[in-house]
Amino acid sequence: MIIRYLLCALIGYLLGSISTGILISQKAGHNLRQEGSHNTGASNALRVLGIKGGAATFLGDFLKAAVSVVAGLLIAGQYGGMIAGLFVILGHNWPVFFDFQGGKGIACSTAVLLILFPWQGAVAALLCLLVIYLWRYISVGSLTMLTVFFLLILFTQPFWPYAVWALILMALGFYRHRSNLERLKNGTENKIGQKAK
Repeated sequence: MIIRYLLCALIGYLLGSISTGILISQKAGHNLRQEGSHNTGASNALRVLGIKGGAATFLGDFLKAAVSVVAGLLIAGQYGGMIAGLFVILGHNWPVFFDFQGGKGIACSTAVLLILFPWQGAVAALLCLLVIYLWRYISVGSLTMLTVFFLLILFTQPFWPYAVWALILMALGFYRHRSNLERLKNGTENKIGQKAK
């Protein structure tokens, strides 16, 4: 079984390392790592490439995470899916194919939550959209999703390994958003559709 878990981790990490944002931006003559917030995820793609580029990046990142989780489920069941889900996010954040400079893992996380824990993931995702709609901060909505998901798993699933796994996903999200948190504190965080300050 350990071999199966390792295979799930490897599949997740390698698929996660395929940076949709970089590939799409290169075709459009841009480099997300040098423009906007210098992030390779959907939020910066939206800022630099517009709605189509942002949507395509989100969809690509969502799909690579979905494929990883489904592969993990087929190989090693629920635990395999959880391992693949964690590692696809790690691969997205620190992609081996792109000098370990990636995104923040929110599109990937959304797919992982919805597939592995559908109702908890759906509630968290809907609250994320509500927060973004009301306050126009993608970062706040993203962190809301991960926090709400962790709390739902904490109160509906065994602490080990489920809540610990959800806590790791939340911690990764907060770590990758530390610059956003600093800007929120200083009142300089960019709202959706706004050019980077």
